[in-house]
Amino acid sequence: MEERLYIVTYDISSRRRWRSVFRTMEGYGEWLQLSVFQCRLSRRRKVEMMAALGAVIREGEDHVLVVDIGLAEKVSPKIESLGKSFAAVKRKAVIV
Repeated sequence: MEERLYIVTYDISSRRRWRSVFRTMEGYGEWLQLSVFQCRLSRRRKVEMMAALGAVIREGEDHVLVVDIGLAEKVSPKIESLGKSFAAVKRKAVIV
């Protein structure tokens, strides 16, 4: 199963919906910092994530960006980090 690496960022106008988006994203990726996750997803998991986020956000008020970095096995992100260390998300078993 081919997986891709994504960076997901969001700007949610309601604190309540922000918490709901955060909880949703915890099921799909690794939290990097406030409103930023990195996700390693198959095509199916990405579709599931987008549907879950679409059910939580409010059109016209909230904003979610999903940046496709490339094939997870072939991409080596070039990221500079100040302060806390950064590590690309590794492949791991997912219990569904």
